[in-house]
Amino acid sequence: MRFSSLARTTMASPFTVHRLHMRGKHRLVNYLNGVQRTLRRSAGTEPEAVRTEGTRGEDSGEKDGPKSLYELMADRQEQAEKSVLISCQSRTSEKKFLNFLSKHGDIKKHFFYESYGVYAVVEFACRDNVVSLLESAAIPSVSHESMVPFKSRLLSLTNHSSGESPSLPCQPQTTVPINELIQRLSREESVDEQISSLTEAYQLTEENSRLRFLVCSLLKDIAAAYFPECTIKPFGSSVNGFGKLGCDLDMFLDLDTISGKNLKTPKSGLSLEYQMKRTNSERHVTQSILSVIGECVDHFGPGCVGVQKILNARCPLVRFAHQPSGFQCDLTANNRVAMKSTELLYLYGELDSRVRRLVFTIRCWARTHGITSSIPGAWITNFSLTVMVLFFLQKRTPPIIPTLDCLRDLAGPADESVIEGNDCTFVTDFSKILLQSNTDTLEQLLSDFFEFYATFPFSRMSLNIRKGKEQNKPEVAPLHIQNPFETSLNVSKNVNSTQLDRFVALCQESAWLLQQSETRTPTGVGGDNTPKPWGLATLLLPSQVAGVRGRKKRKPHHASERIKSLLESLKSKNDGKKNSDS
Repeated sequence: MRFSSLARTTMASPFTVHRLHMRGKHRLVNYLNGVQRTLRRSAGTEPEAVRTEGTRGEDSGEKDGPKSLYELMADRQEQAEKSVLISCQSRTSEKKFLNFLSKHGDIKKHFFYESYGVYAVVEFACRDNVVSLLESAAIPSVSHESMVPFKSRLLSLTNHSSGESPSLPCQPQTTVPINELIQRLSREESVDEQISSLTEAYQLTEENSRLRFLVCSLLKDIAAAYFPECTIKPFGSSVNGFGKLGCDLDMFLDLDTISGKNLKTPKSGLSLEYQMKRTNSERHVTQSILSVIGECVDHFGPGCVGVQKILNARCPLVRFAHQPSGFQCDLTANNRVAMKSTELLYLYGELDSRVRRLVFTIRCWARTHGITSSIPGAWITNFSLTVMVLFFLQKRTPPIIPTLDCLRDLAGPADESVIEGNDCTFVTDFSKILLQSNTDTLEQLLSDFFEFYATFPFSRMSLNIRKGKEQNKPEVAPLHIQNPFETSLNVSKNVNSTQLDRFVALCQESAWLLQQSETRTPTGVGGDNTPKPWGLATLLLPSQVAGVRGRKKRKPHHASERIKSLLESLKSKNDGKKNSDS
């Protein structure tokens, strides 16, 4: 029985709905027009940033030069709509696998990875190839269980032939263990190279980025049963250029692209409008929509487990684990301010390649020492830490990146954006942004970052990247970082004094370690032929800063004075040792 006839007798397939509503060239045009309202911007100025920093891996035939976030997301969405996710047996022959799928059309790209088994992401040349493949797939028959007849582009491949083949080549989807990373960094010849190597090891790969957009596309197929013209897009670390392998997948259901919202009613004659449910608030609409989508994901979404509907949060969301991809997922609806924050971070990352490298390094350092955590609590979040890096770079002489107010002053009419009363306007034309010449090395920036925050007056002052300067705290909180767009909010409100004290103490310790001669240059290999940690690798060794946790809070001293006293102490110890040896 063919796919189309099955769809009429069982639950309607979301991909059939997709063909009815999104087929042909107008699909992409409608999608682009919808996204463009929030993401429209022109190309950037650093070609290598998009190619080597946003994602890494082989180039997929894209045009030379940089791409805007708007263009990148549109390309990824188009790739995802032509892709399928297939569970494979590990001993499947890759050649036979590709030959089998090629019967339905040309394959543009494929790769394998592991997550509760081996999976393959396969992108076809066009959507009709995907339709042909789905029409050949059967509904599984089991004797002791009943199946929910919901069809999707998540499939299982069964090998009915005997014999074994070599294991399929799987792409990594998680970061390397910290011990392996330290060894890798210890082999580099400069701290700048160490920072670049860390970024290369931690940033999202080409394959991982494709997988994230594919999961969004699969989820959109579920939501399309109720909202055929909706889109589901990733935001945050998945697309802003600062995402680490293994980071959560934040998504939002975008209903702004639904047609008919801005149609003009004729002054005379007849007209039609949809009858729709009405509620007393936008928040209630969001809660209702997410509640229904959450139920569908829970009951109909293959591979979606642990579904939680957290609808009374400040930003209502549906949380679940997507086992086939290994992603922890959060779905929100119409989260436009978060999308603007994503675009802003992407812009800052594109302005100067040092921005992303320093952020990756500080985030890795922070996670290693428990300053940040994947568990909600009083820890500093990755977003807060990223804003702290941006603020530090704005304070350099001359500044490495401009303030948000400066970006707002450069904005044109097309950039204007006011969301729920919040001014989210900033320039999106890179040619209007003139950067000052700053030649600080990554090593210098890393060291100065630690000294900067080791002596920052957190008890009195707040960080503000809109103005690029400290301001008096508007509220009592250990750490106050103004939200860039919702300026009345403190993005670090969750942080308690204990965690802030640990951060400051670790900054002091790390600044001191980077000043030591034995940690500033490569020190050769040890007895087991492995390179000795030095430079950045030293900062990632927990033993080097373990004593910080048990120490009493130090009196505030200027970092240079403290480093001087530590060096003198070290010199005295060395002199004492020499005297005892003699």
